[in-house]
Amino acid sequence: MLLFVITALLIYTAMHLIVFWGLHPLLARHRALPTLSWVLMVPMIFAPVGVRLLERYGYEWGARSLAWVGFTWMGFLFIAFSMFILLFAFEVIFFILKRITPLPRLTLRSAQSAAIIFIITLTAGIYSLHEATDLRVERISLTAPNIGGNAEKITVAQLSDIHLGLMNRENILAPIVSKLQELKPDIVLATGDVVDAQINHIDELSELWSRINPPLGKYAVLGNHEFYAGEGQSIDFLQKSGFKVLRGESVSPKGELTIIGVDDSRDADNTSLIRKFDSPLYTVYMKHRPTIIASELPFFDLQLSGHAHRGQIFPFNFLTGILFPMQDGLYPLPGGSYLYASRGTGTWGPPMRLISPPEISIFELKKP
Repeated sequence: MLLFVITALLIYTAMHLIVFWGLHPLLARHRALPTLSWVLMVPMIFAPVGVRLLERYGYEWGARSLAWVGFTWMGFLFIAFSMFILLFAFEVIFFILKRITPLPRLTLRSAQSAAIIFIITLTAGIYSLHEATDLRVERISLTAPNIGGNAEKITVAQLSDIHLGLMNRENILAPIVSKLQELKPDIVLATGDVVDAQINHIDELSELWSRINPPLGKYAVLGNHEFYAGEGQSIDFLQKSGFKVLRGESVSPKGELTIIGVDDSRDADNTSLIRKFDSPLYTVYMKHRPTIIASELPFFDLQLSGHAHRGQIFPFNFLTGILFPMQDGLYPLPGGSYLYASRGTGTWGPPMRLISPPEISIFELKKP
């Protein structure tokens, strides 16, 4: 754990150094600004660690306040870094080329470029704070000939990656609950990371969840953050909120469809497990990470996943896309099944989203 913290701090410090390097031509126009910048940057580098320490020792108000400041700063820094790193790469490449062959002096690093990037960062950052609250409803219609019972259509609502905890509380959950009350789905499925790493003070949110009682029930699986928060504590919160937690289990509410749910695990092959639940009914497979195991394909019609947030803040979707090529939307799979990867319904870390708005996914499963 200590090695992880040190590595994360080194990377975060390097990001600050790149941003400072890019801004320096602009800051240097006033003698005091470079020093003042570091007076601000150094505490922000250590803010995430400070949040965890304050939370651990019971200073919740201080932890929440520092989290809002520190993680909002992080979001703005990410946006600035994504542009300054390109500038830095150009300067490095040109420096190498000048060593190989005579070239005229050329640089993109200037007070003007720093000012332009600063304005873009400020504009994009302010917009991303708004986008994080712009909850979208994504509607997907699928043919489902094997719906059971007398149902001709089933409406499934998927939630994912809400990250309830230190920062995301009623401010995030109340609009979600209100939207679900409006949509009136037949069943609600939460595909992991409903909670974040700190959930000591969110018990009151169970009452909000209790306002949602779809006829076919509410089901959840554990994502990686449920394990970070504490497996037992996370399950207790989900159950108090009215969710049945599926841990390598299946259910067939009212005999209309089958739901399979598994715990999050990196690169886990659940074929031998889900084979036991092979069902003639339309089968929804709840799995936190949007990864496909070929041998699992015969045993589900629709896999619902989340985890990647589509990067949450552009252009980090390109990085998450390397790890999870299917990270946003509906993907047809061999054999006629589908994967749907949610962008997520909340935020993790920075309370910001850029070109990746939060979503509730609504699936209309209809008989032909």
